[in-house]
Amino acid sequence: MKQNSPATEVKQPEAKSAAPVPAKPAAGKPAPSSSATPARHPVPGLHIEFAGISLKNPVIAASGTFGYGIEFEDIVNLPKLGGFVTKGLSPEPMAGNPPPRIFETAAGMLNSIGLQNIGARAFVDEKLPLLRKKKNLVIICNVFGYTRQDYEKAIRILNEGEGIAAYELNVSCPNTAQGGIIFGSDPVMLEEVVVSAKNAAGSRPLIVKLSPNVTSIPRMARAAENAGADALSLVNTFVAMSIDAETRQPRISNITAGLSGPAIKPIALRMVYEAAHSVDIPVIGMGGIATAEDVIEFMLAGAAAVQVGTANYFDPCATEKIVDGVRSWCIEHRVERISDLIGALKVE
Repeated sequence: MKQNSPATEVKQPEAKSAAPVPAKPAAGKPAPSSSATPARHPVPGLHIEFAGISLKNPVIAASGTFGYGIEFEDIVNLPKLGGFVTKGLSPEPMAGNPPPRIFETAAGMLNSIGLQNIGARAFVDEKLPLLRKKKNLVIICNVFGYTRQDYEKAIRILNEGEGIAAYELNVSCPNTAQGGIIFGSDPVMLEEVVVSAKNAAGSRPLIVKLSPNVTSIPRMARAAENAGADALSLVNTFVAMSIDAETRQPRISNITAGLSGPAIKPIALRMVYEAAHSVDIPVIGMGGIATAEDVIEFMLAGAAAVQVGTANYFDPCATEKIVDGVRSWCIEHRVERISDLIGALKVE
């Protein structure tokens, strides 16, 4: 190997074979930028606003999969989420259905919890004060009942609490005063319960959560809008069942249950698209969302925001990871404002 003498090295420090040394900047002047430094992409704007609700990003934890929110505080950075929806709240506490009431299926799960909850009063007195200690936390309360009066009573109790951003009306419950007909399956009954709930909600926005177990989603979406809904969320679970061939018994004690998870995503996506193109109020999409790409697809279909549900069961940190994934997706695809994607589906 050929070596230079020490003298040569001292006299010729600028020899071409030496690695180039960047010039030292003059005092008070910034160093010139290197052409080797990769271009920095602007941070995308993930902020979303709809129906008087302001979200830092479009990812919301869905009702029934995130408890009352506070239970996740040691696992998830709650203020990082766009928001979360509480477990369904009724005027009085409910014990729910007997087990077994959850069963894993291919690409999804069946559940028949039976709307077990602590009741609206206990939520206001015990859970809400803890949640309000969190900064920048958007709380949406899901409410349900078996008569219009139940909905009104639950909402009026919740009105006493501070820090609730909106109500989400679960209309997939049977109206016991009308022979068990599901509120969300009849447009007339749907309008009646939405009017009652809207009057009780006062200034707080009302989101109506539609059932997919209907003949026409556009028809139900318009009925809710006509009755005064400020926004829609869809879809709730699909009625389904599972049977154990060995025992010849149903795997859920209630026989039928609600199917959720990635298995329902294509159908949910279609229904969100139909609803968003049938009404002028915002739509929140849900149904099998587990990745950032899922979020983008629902927004392109017309959703102003999304809810993540079953994914929270197989990964309690799913919502937080999806927020990071959405941000990365927007940077990679040079999307400056995620709101620009709402309804931006290209149809030939």
